[in-house]
Amino acid sequence: MAEIHETAIVDGRAELGADVAVGPYAIIDGPVLLGAGTTVGPHAVIEGPATFGEGCRIFSHAVLGTIPQDLKFEGEEATIEVGAGTTIREFVTLNRGTKAAGATRLGENCLLMAYAHVAHDCILADNVVLANAATLAGHVEVGEYAFIGGLSAVHQFTRIGKHAYIGGMSRVSQDIIPYALVASEPTRVAGINAVGLQRRGFSAEVRNALKKAYHFIYREDLNTNQALEKLRGELSGVAEVGDIIAFLEASERGILK
Repeated sequence: MAEIHETAIVDGRAELGADVAVGPYAIIDGPVLLGAGTTVGPHAVIEGPATFGEGCRIFSHAVLGTIPQDLKFEGEEATIEVGAGTTIREFVTLNRGTKAAGATRLGENCLLMAYAHVAHDCILADNVVLANAATLAGHVEVGEYAFIGGLSAVHQFTRIGKHAYIGGMSRVSQDIIPYALVASEPTRVAGINAVGLQRRGFSAEVRNALKKAYHFIYREDLNTNQALEKLRGELSGVAEVGDIIAFLEASERGILK
């Protein structure tokens, strides 16, 4: 049975799973589905349509599911979808989608730290971390286990590859290949995310193959098509390098050099 504080306002259209807890002065407005065990902190605001998986934690003053900050938005039906086990900290803002995609989607076990912002039509895979005040513009896609450092800003339609690590205060305006380490000022790709990959159990052989792939792309003075040829010819048997090849083939904005 859900536990709702007497000062909270919960719309009759909302569906609350078993053991959901809604804190003081929280507002749940419209068709909002909260999975079992989800907690909503004091003064948080959730506007539907919105769906949250089981065991999500929403902290105080988060504002989720409100209309996009997009001048092209015309009131069309759109939603947010948040996977199980995701934690959304204080003052996070998460906007619903637009007619372009219909939804803003977060995967399972993501962590959005305080003041992070996820704009309309973004897609975040599982286990993504946005540090404090990281900001994603509309239509950004973020791969699994990617980390975006505090006070970083990501341009609309940019793609962040899986297991990429973006240092704090970065300005990201082009695609970031999977497994990359992004740092420094001005923002640049500085290598592979070696520490993160080792912590997640990637073998030395795979890490070495990724370092070689990085060398082809960034150190041999090749254009992207030439680098792709070398990757296909020498490293295509490594699944993780295959991720990079597929990412490069699908890139429309071009990759950050």
